Amino acid sequence: MAIDAAIGLLALAAVVVPLSVAGPADAAAARRSAASPGGRTVYVTNSANVGGAAKGVAVTPDGRPAGFDPVSERSRTMVTAHSVSAASAIRTPQFWLLWTVMFCNVTAGIGILEQAGPMISDFFRSGASASVSATEAAGFVGLLSMFNMAGRFVWSSTSDFIGRQPTYVGYLGVGMAAYVLLALFGDASTAFFIALAALIISFYGGGFATVPAYLRDLFGTYQVGAIHGRLLTAWSAAGIAGPLIVNRFLDARGEPGALVAADYRPALFTMVGVLAIGFAANLFIRPVAERHRTSAAESPVSDPSPAT
Repeated sequence: MAIDAAIGLLALAAVVVPLSVAGPADAAAARRSAASPGGRTVYVTNSANVGGAAKGVAVTPDGRPAGFDPVSERSRTMVTAHSVSAASAIRTPQFWLLWTVMFCNVTAGIGILEQAGPMISDFFRSGASASVSATEAAGFVGLLSMFNMAGRFVWSSTSDFIGRQPTYVGYLGVGMAAYVLLALFGDASTAFFIALAALIISFYGGGFATVPAYLRDLFGTYQVGAIHGRLLTAWSAAGIAGPLIVNRFLDARGEPGALVAADYRPALFTMVGVLAIGFAANLFIRPVAERHRTSAAESPVSDPSPAT
């Protein structure tokens, strides 16, 4: 269902964005395109996709997804059978360790995404000319967006099998290695540069998609949405910190779009350090202590799963 929804959003954006940013003449042309047989086909096709996906979401009569086994799920070390309120969660070290993990992962992702277009041109610059054109750089940014979306599906699904903590070990540990390779050898070939950047951005997207499940594993289902809302302050802070870190280094070297690969290395190695902090924070996460758990009397909804 997530893939079909994403396809629908992309199709909608293809019409909504031109209408919102173009002038009156261009907007009229976009409306004519949307009303054409091809435009109508896009809407009908994606309506069918989303509708079919909705029908494909099957649950058993007791409300659990088909094939879900709560006994085996809760046998995992980091998956709790209890719940923690939002007020208690923010007083636990687990919340702030995970806050740090998300902050570091997002900071590193935004750091490269914010300068992606100028960066690929600068990495393959010889003198005053770059071998990557402005059109190709724009296509590269679009490709990164696709890997951002794909990472949300692929890596978050992988975490269902290997666990959330090992998944973040991959995001942060492999991310560090990718940043080192990008800094040292990213200018060896455009294919190598694109592969490393795409991998880093897929971890950025995957980190977003995996963190709600990580919170559920640690704090249970009770008020997990409110806990997630508080954790998203890490994303807000990273949205400021990532560009500031990268731009501070680049501004000291010149103007992005007129630099060379060596000018980016201090910023890239700094991102390696940021990811190392997140990597360490993730390793310190342990199950939440019993004193933080919410009693059955406090919770308005009892856990429907059988006792384990």
